[in-house]
Amino acid sequence: MSRTIDQLIVEPMKAFGEKLARFLPNLFSALLIMVIGLIAAWLVKHILIRSFRALKLDTFSERSGVSRVILKGGIRESFSVIMAEFIGCLVGFAFMIIALISLNVPAIEMLLERFFLYLPNVFVAFIVVLFGYVFSNFFGRAALIAAVNAGIRVAGLIGRVVRLSIFIFSLAIALEQLGIGRDTVTITFAVLFGGAVLALALAFGLGGRNIAKSYLEHKIFRKEERDDIEHI
Repeated sequence: MSRTIDQLIVEPMKAFGEKLARFLPNLFSALLIMVIGLIAAWLVKHILIRSFRALKLDTFSERSGVSRVILKGGIRESFSVIMAEFIGCLVGFAFMIIALISLNVPAIEMLLERFFLYLPNVFVAFIVVLFGYVFSNFFGRAALIAAVNAGIRVAGLIGRVVRLSIFIFSLAIALEQLGIGRDTVTITFAVLFGGAVLALALAFGLGGRNIAKSYLEHKIFRKEERDDIEHI
């Protein structure tokens, strides 16, 4: 009976205590590293804010138009504060990764490995969306100006369609880069793009029907004149 109790209760509890005794130092080390990381991130953020302001980074961002884009996105903080907070978060994130690695848990190490393998896809997707937003605004404005100069009444609609189409295209590429619903994103983009092209074709077709009618009537009239001349 005592042998059975030892196998069912005592030995598992002893094994658990040994594993816990080996794990606790790693846990304390991880917590200490995370606390140091939070302090380092806070210090880096405040040092960078002062450095960026001394370098007049906000003035440069206002001249280059970056601050205007940030305000359109609903962010009220200055560009220097945003950059300092971003770098501070990266420092804190790096310390957190070191803390997790110091735990020496195989499952966490495997998860971190997959995360770092997936991280470049996130970075590329972010760059694609960022450039897509910039190019969509540029080409949308260019299409709007061209349509206004051409005297087209729906110039605003054309500009919005161009801007939205380019941004949706960049968003589809970003989602495909992330591996999120590749077939669904491709089909959705094909449907939206095809619908936009069909709508534009119908709009220009209906808008130019009078011109086409005049052109055909002119051609038919000229042909009848030639037939009459040949008959005479």
